[in-house]
Amino acid sequence: MSANLNDTPLDGTPDGATLAETIAVNLARSFADGEVGFTGLVTGGAAALFGTSIPLAAMSLAQAMHAPNLTILLAGWSHNPDLGSLSVMPDSEFDSVLRDLPCDAQMLTYPGPWAIKRGDIDFGFSSGVQVDAVGSINSVCIGDPAKPKVRLVGPILQPEHMTLFGREYVMMPHHARRNFVEKVDYVSGVGYPGGLEGRRRLGLNHGGPEWVVTPKCVFDFDKEAGRIRMKSVHRASDRMDLAEHTGFAVDARNAPLTAAPTKDELDLLRRHVDPNGILLGRRTARSL
Repeated sequence: MSANLNDTPLDGTPDGATLAETIAVNLARSFADGEVGFTGLVTGGAAALFGTSIPLAAMSLAQAMHAPNLTILLAGWSHNPDLGSLSVMPDSEFDSVLRDLPCDAQMLTYPGPWAIKRGDIDFGFSSGVQVDAVGSINSVCIGDPAKPKVRLVGPILQPEHMTLFGREYVMMPHHARRNFVEKVDYVSGVGYPGGLEGRRRLGLNHGGPEWVVTPKCVFDFDKEAGRIRMKSVHRASDRMDLAEHTGFAVDARNAPLTAAPTKDELDLLRRHVDPNGILLGRRTARSL
């Protein structure tokens, strides 16, 4: 995991909040009591941090702050896991670490109490190699799908995330022009082509991406117009170079800074949610 995400405080944040902590807190504030959130088990450095660890920390923090009845579905089958007891992160969806992690319940049969096809999931988290200007994502291939330059991991439930869940948070561990393109090479998860009306023409009457979160900024959407837009930047310096790292038109000059965590939120995050520094990489959490 990159040190600037986990160990280096953002400029001007109280109590030395890191980027990972700041993103987790802002996500947590957007969840409501009684909602059901779903994230998979992603492995590998920054991808795991953005795809699994930050979402888990955010959901657990929301439970501790204002949403005690929020349900966390980790990998779809571990319900409300005791994240504070982790000593290492699981490295696969059926790893023994996850199997033995204390939780409210484990569900290994379908449909169970929450079913994707019934629309029981309020929000989820996904990622991709490409995101485009309408919020569609791609994790299938780079180049012409008939003769791709690179074959990727595949859709991995992204069609369902972007159509059957109430809303989706797209977590992008890298922010470069090759990741943020005008049009993805392959749509593995559909955004807002033609806006909300365009989704309706596809038979999609709810769902879709809510935010796209990157190491530089948070995007949200003008859903009627079907266009991604700037919500906030994490650092003042990100306003100056965001355009050169983004492959579609974006104006960050007047973008607000991503809201800083409060002292109480950081205290909950470090002492209750992630006391061992496993999720957000801050191994010195107990001494703070």
